Amino acid sequence: MKSQDGCERKWKEHIVYDAIIIGGGPAGLQAALTLGRMHRRTLLLDSGAYRNGTVPHAHNLLTNDGRDPAELRRLARAEIAAYGTVEIQDAAVDEVARIDSVLVVTVDETELRTSAVILATGLADDLPPIPGLADHWGDRVANCPFCHGHEFAGQRVAVLLTGDHAAKLTGMLEPVASEVLVIDPERVREVGDAAIGLRLHLDDGTTEDVAGAFVAPSSRQRAPFADQLGLDRQESGAVRVDPFGRTSVEGVYAVGDMAHPDHFPAPMASLAAAIAAGQLAAVAVVQADAQARVTSAS
Repeated sequence: MKSQDGCERKWKEHIVYDAIIIGGGPAGLQAALTLGRMHRRTLLLDSGAYRNGTVPHAHNLLTNDGRDPAELRRLARAEIAAYGTVEIQDAAVDEVARIDSVLVVTVDETELRTSAVILATGLADDLPPIPGLADHWGDRVANCPFCHGHEFAGQRVAVLLTGDHAAKLTGMLEPVASEVLVIDPERVREVGDAAIGLRLHLDDGTTEDVAGAFVAPSSRQRAPFADQLGLDRQESGAVRVDPFGRTSVEGVYAVGDMAHPDHFPAPMASLAAAIAAGQLAAVAVVQADAQARVTSAS
């Protein structure tokens, strides 16, 4: 989409929202709450796809440790409903584009115009191709010891990794588990159920029973919007942002685990970090909007 014949004024006149948030996970919901409290006209669009969609219990989140992520989202929406300037729609976005100084979000062939877009679409994980592994993903199989390690306290766990990553993860889990078994994932032929958790079927015909297993999936952007907008990326593949979630395109912010600030060694896959990022991006949106109001009035 391109503007023609100096139509920027026309596009600006049809701006409906101060901000459009794409993604209804913790980062997007917190951004909506913050913008609602500042009375900004906000639309949150939620496709219903979440990185932790298979996770039965969220952990390491103060006052909500162990709560179902779906219940967290329900409670957040109920709180946001108290703020009349925020609208939530269950809808998937087709495209995001910038036309001059206006951002256009297309949903079901309808073009919505806004001054700011907050991307909170998260990542998608690709697991090692081991039969049965995906059946336990988010429960008995995990990648984050901070989110899932304590649930295996005093039990035997497997680290299906090799090299430095395996050594680091083992060191983190040793005070938690009764035993940490390091196995090359290429040796695992199948993952099945066992009385205490998982049964790992190995290539030599033997089996190992463990309470849970940790893996390192490869991750990718869940949505195409970073590519559509041409946003700068980090080597991690996440969107490069500053501490307030600002991307390389003016008016576009990225939050949650899809984003990677320079001062972090990697994207932060954490509910608390996602909530903090959503709040900071919303603050930056409000500050930019306030500055625009001052400029237009002078």
